[in-house]
Amino acid sequence: MNFYTNKTFRQLYSMNILAAVSSTIYTFIIPLVLYDLTKSALAMSTMRMMEFLPNVLLGMIVGVIVDRLNRNIMLIYGGFIRFVLSICLLLSISAEQTTVWHLYVLGFLLSTLGYTVGNASNAITPQLFEKSLMTDIQAKFSLIFTISSIVGPSIAGMLLVWFNYDAFLWLYVICMGGSWLIACRIEKTETPVHPQQQSIWADIKEGVTELVGNKQLFTPTITILISNFASSLIIGVMTFYVIDILGNTKEQLGLMYTIAAIGGIFGAKLMKPLRNRFRRGQIYCSLVLIEAIVLTVFFFAHSWWLLGILLALRTCISVMTNIIYLAIRQETTPNHLLGRVAGTSSMLMKLVIPLGLMIGGMWAEVWPVPFIFIISALAVLMNFFLLRKAKFSEIE
Repeated sequence: MNFYTNKTFRQLYSMNILAAVSSTIYTFIIPLVLYDLTKSALAMSTMRMMEFLPNVLLGMIVGVIVDRLNRNIMLIYGGFIRFVLSICLLLSISAEQTTVWHLYVLGFLLSTLGYTVGNASNAITPQLFEKSLMTDIQAKFSLIFTISSIVGPSIAGMLLVWFNYDAFLWLYVICMGGSWLIACRIEKTETPVHPQQQSIWADIKEGVTELVGNKQLFTPTITILISNFASSLIIGVMTFYVIDILGNTKEQLGLMYTIAAIGGIFGAKLMKPLRNRFRRGQIYCSLVLIEAIVLTVFFFAHSWWLLGILLALRTCISVMTNIIYLAIRQETTPNHLLGRVAGTSSMLMKLVIPLGLMIGGMWAEVWPVPFIFIISALAVLMNFFLLRKAKFSEIE
């Protein structure tokens, strides 16, 4: 199938492009705004924690809502509210009266709406396309976010010399508005069938039961939970480590993330040829072992370009494992339960991220940052042994 001749795919593809660009701008600019305000690794880690909290606190509830309401309505109204919040963020920073708590609250709300729209988009895709196409579709969507990750930080790093943060936030607002307008034109889908008298708690329980009973999905969900904890130890302090500890510039930080994002292109492109030769379970298990080795090498990296290369390897691994996981989730989950299963699995996978971000930030305030990489490597290595015990490598 030629996806690019399909109108519905082009619309979803365009939405993903705008979402990827806006996400890249947000994750690059907001840490710098916080750094200028506080010069604190803990404050920057706390901001990342606020962005992940909606998944932990509201994941199951959002899943129930997505399974009860029409997915098109979720995309349209969720996108509109997110657009309004992005304008509030722009005005808050432009007024030069921004406080840390303003950013925390807006970050939480934007992440809540972003997660809701993402869940609805994930659930509507199998309604619009055959399930056998999910792996290919996820590979194409992942490639979008990877390319955007390359373009965004590299351009932002260079243009920071001439432009202030407002210019980038204006682009962020435009992307949010464009995504909402496209959502209004996506092909209409049926509202999932739902028992009228069933309570929210019963809905949540039904989603949990489906996830736990699906061994193909539950095993990688637990390993991703552990992997996310390992990543959260690092991501909250990386900007602080590169700029404050290693003494690099903001432009070099942008180049580092550009190098890192290149790995995602290889990950998206390698998925199909590897899938033709190996089982998805074999690919997944091998990638986890490689990730543990890469994290160990982080301990010895003391330059922005070497960190960029190692981050590129991690990005490649992350893209490939995410493609496999999302495809398995969409293929093996009944569509009327997909919102709840996605919400529950996402909540579980990100349950420990706020804790990891807080620990990473506190660690960086007192002890040397490189030892965090060793702790992360050990956590990921544990995943490899869990997957071997569950015989996940046998999954097709």
